[in-house]
Amino acid sequence: MIASLFNKSRPINYVLISLLLIGFYFLYLTKDFSWTEHYHTIIQKSGLLLVLTASLFLVRFITKRNGLSRDNSFAAFIFVVFLILFPTTLVNTNVILSNFFLLLALRRLVSMQSLITPKEKIFDASFWIFVASLFHFWCILFLILVFISIIFHVSGDYRNWLVPFIAFFTVLVLFAMAVLIFDHGLLAIVMEKAQVSFDFTYFENVFQNIALAIFSSIAVLFFSTQVLVLQNRPLNMQASYKKIIFGFLFGVAIYVLSASKNNSFLMYTFFPLSVLGANFLEGLDKQWLKETIVIGLLLIALIIFFGQL
Repeated sequence: MIASLFNKSRPINYVLISLLLIGFYFLYLTKDFSWTEHYHTIIQKSGLLLVLTASLFLVRFITKRNGLSRDNSFAAFIFVVFLILFPTTLVNTNVILSNFFLLLALRRLVSMQSLITPKEKIFDASFWIFVASLFHFWCILFLILVFISIIFHVSGDYRNWLVPFIAFFTVLVLFAMAVLIFDHGLLAIVMEKAQVSFDFTYFENVFQNIALAIFSSIAVLFFSTQVLVLQNRPLNMQASYKKIIFGFLFGVAIYVLSASKNNSFLMYTFFPLSVLGANFLEGLDKQWLKETIVIGLLLIALIIFFGQL
């Protein structure tokens, strides 16, 4: 069965998950073949697929390298299921790119538990968060997670508190150079995305509404159960799980605050929720229940996906 297949972290599992992502990516692109008429759009779509695939393997790397779940591939599987559930995410360039940069930042923040080269990790994480905010402004909220990580691990050295500001000026200089060289309108584009909107009446069809309702229920289940068992985690891992929990909350905040809202903005919650979901599945003693949930998630995602083609 499916749960038994992904209960181990084997290379074949990630090949299957990658093929699932690639297949549904191109399947969704069949809604409109206009992208095949120009070389630059073909290159763009191919590039987005590469970024999505790289994001998938970042999910695997962060989860496995930092011991956020047991030796299984549930996190990567759930991540792809969420992409299938919200197919508009697959064609949102800014969201895909900014989420990829946030994953690079989270990779560094979660690894701070080792206390090896903390300043470099703080700089890298801050740098990638600022880069992500150029594609979607409200990604800047994840900078709070940088300071939370400093509090958890290296608050005693005042120099660690200054590193994010150095990263800010680094990105600012690089961005200013890009504006001067390439396009003077880049700044206006970034500032335009800094708007706030609480308008949730954006649904284009009933399936998007249903998908959000189902996702919200899943999120509440995964989040609440893992918060309740947080104190049972090993002491040396609690800070890492707290970062994942905060990461989910910041992802929700980005969705809530964003203007021109749509379901693709929920992508910022996919990684932390995938980790929480993997731990939820690991905690289930009954195999039949685990199989039911995994198959149910996949079937629901497939129904919603094909309903939007």
